[in-house]
Amino acid sequence: MAQRRSGGNSHNFDLDTTRRCNTTVLQLTYNRSNWPPTHCRGKIVNTYCSKRSRQWLLAGSALFLAIAAQPASAQQSEAEPIEGEEITVFAPILDAQEAALEQQRNADNLVNIIASDTVGRFPDQNSAAALARLPAVAVQRDQGQERYIQVRGAPNRWTSVSFDGVPVIGVDEGGNTRAFRFDAVPAVILDSIAVNKSLTPDLPAEAVVAQIDLRTYSPFEQSGLAVQADLGYGWMELGGGEQRQGSARLSWSNDSIGFVIGGSHYRRHQTTDNREFGYTGDLLDSYDVRSYKLVRENNGATAGVEWHPDTQSRVFANFVYSDFSDDEERNMYTFQLANALGGTRTPTGGDLIGVPVRSTAEYGEYRTRNYIATIGGDVEGDDWRAKLRLNYTRTENTTYLPLILENQQFNPLLRPSMTYDLSDPNFPIAQLYTTVPGATPGSYARGTALTALDQSAFDFVIGLPIVSDTFSDSYVAKADFVREFEAVTVKAGVQYDDRAISGNTIAQSNAVLLTAYLPAVGMTINPADYVTGEAWESNFPRGFDLTYLDNKGFRTDFENGLVALEAAGLYDPADNVPAVNLYDIEEQLLAGYAMAKWEFGTGQVVAGARVEHYARTSHGFIVDDSGVPAPLSVDFTATDIFPSVNAKFDLTQDLVFRISGQRGTARPSFGQIRTGASISDVTTPGTVSGGNPLLRPEYTWGTDASLEYYLSGAGVISISGFYRWVDNVLYDSQDVITDDTYDSPGIDRTGYRFVSSFNGSNGKLYGVELSYLQQWDFLPGALSGFGFQGNIALLDGSFDTPSRQDVPFPGTSKTVVNASLFYEKYGISARVSYQWRDDWPDTLGGLGLGSGGDEYRKGYGNLDVALRYALTPNFTLFADLNNLTDETYVAYEGSVDRPSEVEQIGRRFLFGVRVNY
Repeated sequence: MAQRRSGGNSHNFDLDTTRRCNTTVLQLTYNRSNWPPTHCRGKIVNTYCSKRSRQWLLAGSALFLAIAAQPASAQQSEAEPIEGEEITVFAPILDAQEAALEQQRNADNLVNIIASDTVGRFPDQNSAAALARLPAVAVQRDQGQERYIQVRGAPNRWTSVSFDGVPVIGVDEGGNTRAFRFDAVPAVILDSIAVNKSLTPDLPAEAVVAQIDLRTYSPFEQSGLAVQADLGYGWMELGGGEQRQGSARLSWSNDSIGFVIGGSHYRRHQTTDNREFGYTGDLLDSYDVRSYKLVRENNGATAGVEWHPDTQSRVFANFVYSDFSDDEERNMYTFQLANALGGTRTPTGGDLIGVPVRSTAEYGEYRTRNYIATIGGDVEGDDWRAKLRLNYTRTENTTYLPLILENQQFNPLLRPSMTYDLSDPNFPIAQLYTTVPGATPGSYARGTALTALDQSAFDFVIGLPIVSDTFSDSYVAKADFVREFEAVTVKAGVQYDDRAISGNTIAQSNAVLLTAYLPAVGMTINPADYVTGEAWESNFPRGFDLTYLDNKGFRTDFENGLVALEAAGLYDPADNVPAVNLYDIEEQLLAGYAMAKWEFGTGQVVAGARVEHYARTSHGFIVDDSGVPAPLSVDFTATDIFPSVNAKFDLTQDLVFRISGQRGTARPSFGQIRTGASISDVTTPGTVSGGNPLLRPEYTWGTDASLEYYLSGAGVISISGFYRWVDNVLYDSQDVITDDTYDSPGIDRTGYRFVSSFNGSNGKLYGVELSYLQQWDFLPGALSGFGFQGNIALLDGSFDTPSRQDVPFPGTSKTVVNASLFYEKYGISARVSYQWRDDWPDTLGGLGLGSGGDEYRKGYGNLDVALRYALTPNFTLFADLNNLTDETYVAYEGSVDRPSEVEQIGRRFLFGVRVNY
């Protein structure tokens, strides 16, 4: 009980409220002259609380009435009875997670749900970070920021996404995948997130391990006017850049109509410390020293209107916009050790003369946007319900990456000599020297020691105007009908998707020799003009000093040079994207399903099947040795049946057992199925390199089982297991062409080597998940505010190809752990959270595309702290402290003593205020 207010004959008891039920939800009137009361009138005022919420309300009201009885009895002996005194009890559920657990418990399938109020108590800026709190969900980061999620260790292509039950597709950087960019969706615009780990026929079949539903806020979740806003400011430890965030949501509803509008903004100035390496055998060939300065920004907006013309129907429309932008300055120097003029290299170090250095300067722009508009309606009768949804979704991913490469091409004396020590393979320590003429003509020797790299010592400059754009437009119509009988509920529906996807995969082409071409138009590029006096921000040791370049100025002069070269006919921007990298894909999906739910005693079984007819046309170009693009279109169709069964048994009042079986699919990415290909007829055998429009979808049969025990304190403890058998697993390799797809008039290309993506044979993925969530309300006094939320997933799996057996799935950590100790009481909300995953394969090698091995990511842990303190019921202070372990992210080839990438972004701190009304 937060406070007691008296006024006249009315006593109001307020509890710490939640958004789901923070208006007057229960009114009790009793007569104190007859205590204990012989009659008690009560009514639920807020009808939008869940059934389980109301159970909490009634239990809470009994407690408060009992507390009130003692002082009332004392007053009885000294004063006249108070007739008809009214007590209004504000008694919301313990936390919004209680409602989420109620949905999870009552669901027909195995699902994990996280509510927005719970998300708000973690320091999570985007939906990927929020999802990582759920069992068996691991996160993939880009420069430390959460971007993709991997459920149960599976490749991210095995997880599909929907907004409010309507499926959406993702487009990714570089145009190669369908992976949904969760970093583009701010967590604050969502009401809840559901991870469906087993499928029912009414869910899309395009999900091998999980279907994730991002659910937006309904104005009817809270009656009357409701306002929620936050404002925060902080900094990044590495580089000292700022981070800031702000969001606001306003909703209003009465008995029949409601409106909601909201927006969010998050921005951070980040410095990333980075090292990258290349090897031949056990010798270090190349060594990159990198520093990224970037500004990343998430913006989101949501708006909706909902009308309930009567108690049995509703009509709504909502719109969601989200974007992610990344403005990135890259400063990078590559020491090409294998191309030194002389010297020695060993696995532990080197002593080299005249090491060529390449500088890569870049100010690039990356953008991801989602536009999602849905209209729909629900209507129900006494024993039936019907739903209709119409959706338009546009997704965009654009990359503009003008790279400027400075090389030491002609003058060996510009190259530094160096010694380096690999005692710590993650951080080579180098000593630089000048390079001077040797004792004999044409020879070179080490000169005097240097404290800094000469960043102006380049004589050859190349510009690469790299562009990649992918756009998708999707129209979805979806209708569902439910009919209830005495012991059986029947549900059927139909869905139609029409998608158009166009874009290109990223390619480094159309290189412009700036040092050779610009003088022809009266311009020059001098590397020394862009060296600043600003020292690199770095926690990594180097052994020599570096300063930042003026990347923005460099890019401006490069772009001005391209304009002049184009006017002079020396540069054609149309060549920036080769024809073989273009694709234009049309997809149509017609699906229908039927399912039935049989309820008996303490159990139920949901069974049925989904039929999907999928049609695809892929348009592109093939280019042979003539260099002339030739159009090529390839059709693909498939009709599949996806049965599923989900059984649930209430073994006791609080113990639930589930078991399920299902069939699902995952369709190839856009870059993989493009028809674009480069053809060489002059080699023996000839080669075709590009997409594979005849790729088949991956198919899976799977089973899940779980045991869930629901606890007091909004808690649950569960154990679940799963197994997936997968056919047609996708991988990159080379094979022999056996059909006429790439034949030209007079040229039979059967027998050519085909370098592309292929379908492997059988695969398997399996694991066990354990989860525990509870506020320890059984502890006495202040200790009852403590609680724990944690889960551990033990995972494994592999697949086979014609050339290799037991290949690991990229992204599969065998152990994923999430743990959070929290405290919720007296207006305090505090969480100490730790996330850890062990090593996982990131890129596969040895599949016929060269001698390189698999690249792994080293396991890591992240420690975060989130603090909230409610000064009043409507005003809260917060502090978010991220990555307190100052984690270093490492990738390696074969073993950890052969790192391929080492990266660090530093700790992050954010402070602010939140307002709820």
